[in-house]
Parts: sequence; structure tokens; C-alpha cells
Amino acid sequence: MLVERELSLQRKLEILSDAAKYDAACTSSGVDRQGAAHAMGSAAACGICHSFAADGRCISLLKILMTNECVYDCRYCVNRRSNDVVRTAFAPEEICRLTMEFYRRNYIEGLFLSSGVAVSPDATMERIYEALRLLRGRYGFRGYIHVKGIPGASPELIARVGYLADRMSVNLELPTAQGLKSLAPHKSRSSILTPMRQIQRGICEEKLMLTDGRPFGEVAFQSPSISFLPPLETGEGVRRDLVRGERPRFVPAGQSTQMIIGATPETDFQILSVAEALYRKFDLKRVFYSAYVGINDDSLLPAVGKKPPLLREHRLYQADWLLRFYGFEAGELLDEERPNFNVLLDPKCDWAVRHLERFPVEINRADYGTLLRVPGIGVKSARRIVRARRGGQLDFPDLKKMGVVLKRAHYFITCGGRMYRRIRLEEGFIAGCLADQNRTKNWRVEHGGEDYRQLSLFDDMHLDMAPTVEDCRFSLTGQL
Repeated sequence: MLVERELSLQRKLEILSDAAKYDAACTSSGVDRQGAAHAMGSAAACGICHSFAADGRCISLLKILMTNECVYDCRYCVNRRSNDVVRTAFAPEEICRLTMEFYRRNYIEGLFLSSGVAVSPDATMERIYEALRLLRGRYGFRGYIHVKGIPGASPELIARVGYLADRMSVNLELPTAQGLKSLAPHKSRSSILTPMRQIQRGICEEKLMLTDGRPFGEVAFQSPSISFLPPLETGEGVRRDLVRGERPRFVPAGQSTQMIIGATPETDFQILSVAEALYRKFDLKRVFYSAYVGINDDSLLPAVGKKPPLLREHRLYQADWLLRFYGFEAGELLDEERPNFNVLLDPKCDWAVRHLERFPVEINRADYGTLLRVPGIGVKSARRIVRARRGGQLDFPDLKKMGVVLKRAHYFITCGGRMYRRIRLEEGFIAGCLADQNRTKNWRVEHGGEDYRQLSLFDDMHLDMAPTVEDCRFSLTGQL
């Protein structure tokens, strides 16, 4: 393992931003924080996202690793101990400099910070905490921060970081304990779930305190889940807004996790069941699914060069959406007899054509929950339908104006007892029609792997260009 200590900051950024591209961070911030005269930045409840497509969309998060050194030898990881790659690390002060300079130039809206496990989980988590402590305290940064929790780190360090970050996530890595044991024997499911449970309990206690309405200072954090009270007297251990008398908030944007898909032989039903259990037991905001990219030559992994299962990842995200917003359960979408999703149809359409006994649905009488199960009707359009039909009967032109996708929905609905057109209510016929509609989109998802990449701060933002005369003038006037 070649460890480079004397690299330039730009070279470190190139290495550690590229090493972070396998961590998913496509997430809304979930927290509102206004700007302040004494500090830099703000956070909005939506709009903080990170794109992997090379289509010109702007970079929203500075997405980097603290270090790509790692004591573990996980078979699927590009940063595993046995890989012959250049290793380096940011100092906490360097992370602060990068974040503040990129934020001033409007390149980013926040920071996504992960890390390999250098020396030990506690040592790594302590360096992450030091970076956030400086960023929030000394530099007064009020922007969005998403931090990866390190499994095995002490509860005190997890709690300290939780007061400084907006969102925390602990990667589940692989869907099952058996898969984790075969590909990452140095890690255990219990070491991963323990900090997830701690963060969940801390968030719950935070909500209870806000409900009680007690001012900060009257609440003692004595429970195992939040064992650290940030020192207000120093001004550098917490966000600067807390020093001004506001109540400290523990992980206000909630927690998430990530699973690698395709590295181990679990079925979609197993993966979705695990996600459903995580939502119920840990109150997660999101479960991310990351299609495995063949980067290591290993007998237990798919061959290097094999295309990642992007369509499978896409189906899991669609099903995940149905779990969170449409009232579905994993057992309704899949079962032991049908353990994997239909590659031709999205999960909602596939469920509908297998349950034609529930259709067609009369738009003017169906309840909200029933409307949500109709392909082509989303959450917003279902709400519009419920509101609009109070004033009179709805017809197909009205549904189109409300955002209903009639090319899918017309197979499953009636308006005033009348269908959009005469069709055969047969599973094979409807499934074939829907598959024809989805064929082009499915092909683009499945064969688009070569076009997907993490946006580069250097290629896309032209950071290798020399500063202009205007940049120099703005730097002198403090406008950068």
C-alpha cells in the first residue's frame, strides 16, 4: 500500500473525490437553517442532491473521503487494504478550506464526508469530528453536512458528530449477514446496527425534547444514545448558531443507509424485505441501492468488466418509493415464488396486471388509498382527484390536466362507468401493451452504464483554469 503524505491539495482532492464516488448521496437535506451575519451559508429542506449523470447538472455536494487508507480488506471495495492504489488523507483544516472556498464560489451547497477506516474506527471518527468541529465553530459554516458514521466507533464520538452534522448514515454494505461474512469478514452486522440504533434513539429523544418545549440548558443528556452535551463555553464544539443560544439538534435531517446490489446472490424479495424492516425499526429517511461495479478481480465477485445491474437497481428504487409513499408492503410486490422484479414492467404496473380482479377503479368514487395503486396516478394527482371531484364528476380530459399518465392509467380506471377505450381486461394483453411503452426506457437504464460517472470538480467546473482578472479583484474585496 503506497501512502503519499506530500501531495498537493488539488491532487488529494482528485484522489479522494474519485474514491468517494461509490457512496450514494442523492438525498434531500431535510433541514431548514437560515443564514446569519456572523456565519457562512444556510440549508434548505429540499434541493440538496448529488448527480452521477454526465449531463451538465451542477454539483451540489462536495463529496470526498477523509482518507482512502483502510485497515479492512472488504472484497468489493476499491479502497480495501490489499489493493495497490495510492493512499492519502485530508487534514481537518484542509477539509474546512476546501468546503469554504467551494461554497464561496457557489460550486457546492454542502459537504458529504465519508472515510476509509485508518488505524481504528475511533481514530477515524475522531478526525471526522475534528473537521466538523472546526467547520461549524471556527469557520461558522451553516450549510448542509452529511457524514458517514464509522461502525465500531464509540457512542460518544457518534453523539458528538451527530450534533454537528445534518444527516448521518451508516452503510449496511450488503443485504444479509451471510453476504457480509463472506465478502467483509472484518465487519459484523451488529457493529453496523449498533450506531444506527443509537442515532435513531437520539433523533427520537430530540423530537421528544422539542415537543416538551423545554429550553436548552434544562435538558440533561444522560441516556446511552446521546452521551455528549456539546460544550457551549468554547464556541468551537458546536454549530455557531448554538453558541447564540439556540437549542442543539441531533441529526436534524435523519439517517440513511446504503446496500450494494449484485455482489451477492440475494433476491429482490430479500433485499426489499430488509429495506422494509429498516424503515420500520430504525425510522430511516432513505435506503440507497448501489449497483455493484466490478472493480476487484475476486472469485466471489462478478467478473471485472461485467455491466452493473442498473435496471435492477432502478426497479428497487421504484419499489422503495411504493413502500414509503404508496402504502405497499414487500410481500405484496414479491414473494418466494416470484422473488425478483419483472425486467419489462415497473413494480406498480406488474402488481396491477397480476391483480386485475381489483380493476377497473371508478375515479369518482375510489378512496385515496385505492387511487394510489393505479399505475399512472401518483401522490399529487391522487390528492388533486380527491379534491376536484367534490365539485363535480371528473372525466378523462380532467385527469390529464391533473397530471395522470393516461397511457398507463386508462387500462385500470373508469370515469362515470365508462372506460377510455375498449380493451381486453386480460393480463397478457395489458402486460404486453405496458411492456411496449417501457421498452425504450428500460433499454436506456440497462445500457447506460458507460454514460454514468460522478461529476468531476476539475472537468465540469473548470477548476484547472488560471484565475481571471475579475477573480483577483473579487479576492481583494472579499467577494469570493
